[in-house]
This record gives sequence, C-alpha cells and structure tokens, in this order.
Amino acid sequence: MVTHASSVSLPTVSLVIPAKNEEKNLPIVLSRIPEWIHEVVFVDGNSTDNTVEVARTLSDKVKIVRQTGRGKGNALRQGFAAATGDIIVALDADGSTDPAEIPVLIAPLLSGWQFTKASRFMQGGGTADMTLYRSVGNKGLLFLVRLLFGGKYSDFNYGYNAFWAWTLDYILPDVDGFEIEALITIRALRAGLKIAEVPSFELPRAHGQSHLKSIRDGIRILKVILRERFAGRPMPIPDFPFRRLKPIDTHPTPVISATIKLAK
Repeated sequence: MVTHASSVSLPTVSLVIPAKNEEKNLPIVLSRIPEWIHEVVFVDGNSTDNTVEVARTLSDKVKIVRQTGRGKGNALRQGFAAATGDIIVALDADGSTDPAEIPVLIAPLLSGWQFTKASRFMQGGGTADMTLYRSVGNKGLLFLVRLLFGGKYSDFNYGYNAFWAWTLDYILPDVDGFEIEALITIRALRAGLKIAEVPSFELPRAHGQSHLKSIRDGIRILKVILRERFAGRPMPIPDFPFRRLKPIDTHPTPVISATIKLAK
C-alpha cells in the first residue's frame, strides 16, 4: 500500500517593486526572482520609457499598479495595499537589492519572527554602492536611532525588508518620500515586533541615475526620527488601508542578528 504525504500549505510571498524609468534594469532584477514567488506588485511611477511593457514581458506574475501620488514612500504604500501575499518583500528596481537573497530574508519569518531587516554591516553582508559621505550619514542616523529607541540594528537606512503582511497594521507607513525606509524600521521596533537581521550585499545600480538626493533625503529622515521620538505618534489614519491585523506579543523583543541558520 502506497501512502502519500499530506500537502503542506506554505505562505505566499508578494514582492513590491516601485519603479520609474527602469526598463534597462528590469531584465537583471526580474530574471533573478525565485519561481515560487506568488506575485510581483510593480508600482509604476509614471515612467516615460518602456518600463511597464518590459515588466509585463519578463514575468507573467507582474501586477501593475499605477502610482497616483509621488515619491518612493507613496509607491511602496500603494504596493503594500495591493499585495495579496501572506509575506511581503520590498525590493528595488535598480538592481541594488539582489532577489537571490529573498530566501534568506523570509527564512526567519518561517521560524517565528515577524519582521526581517537586511543588513549590509553584519558578517556576510557588504556594499559596493556607498560613498564615504553616505556611510558617515548612515552611521550617524543609526547611532541616533539606537540612542532614542533602543534595539540593536546594525544597519539603518536600507530598505530591503521582509515581513508578514499583517504587521502593516502596526507599522502604518504614512510618508511619501525615501524616508519611508527609516519610518518602517523605527515603527517595527516601537511596535515590539520580533525582528531578525540577516546579511545582505548591496550592489551598485546597474543602469541610470539614482533618484536619491543625499542631503534633502537625509534631512527628511532626521525629521522622521525626531518626530517619532519627541512629537508623540497618534495612530495615523492610513490612506491605503491594510486591515490584516493579528495580535503580537506585548513584550518587545530585541533585534536579533542572524545568519541563514538563525545563529545568534
């Protein structure tokens, strides 16, 4: 008599990729996405090139969302609201965040963690796309966040994150610019989510010019940090509702730096 193992229902994974005029980078990014990804939520920021057409050609899992506002934060929030997967991974369209690392990011979530943050500055990570100016700024902001909010992040302003979709109801991102990555990092910590860090290697942008403006966006990030710490934060009313709320442990868990084996 032959018996069959019962099927195991694995959580679905949605990638959220904001993009504007990235047609030359998409073949690099989309070709490295694992086949088991549930969907690719592609938020187009009113591209004037063939970004949307290229995305549709390269993957039949692409769901196009037309951005109605402006800024990376606005694009991510629209993408998060449109995602249907159990797990969400935020990915850049410029080739700097490697889709091959997605299994490393979601591994902690399948082992009881609630939010995974990629780090360029823990063992096994690195970067080929950081100037001295950006490095000093990142370290300064990281020091300030650790001073004001606690936790043990080893990297701060790096937006390669993976998290259970329901955690959005605790994070409630409500900014429109590049500072959204800082906001998500801080609010995940403040909400007491169980956070793991895993190593990541940041690649240089493959083609084109970055939309990041170091001084302008650095000031906006600083304002977010100070607002979150000193101004108090009433629960924002999201313009992109999520409604996926689940209870979390009421006792905050410190950030755990982990390898793919989750060794402390």
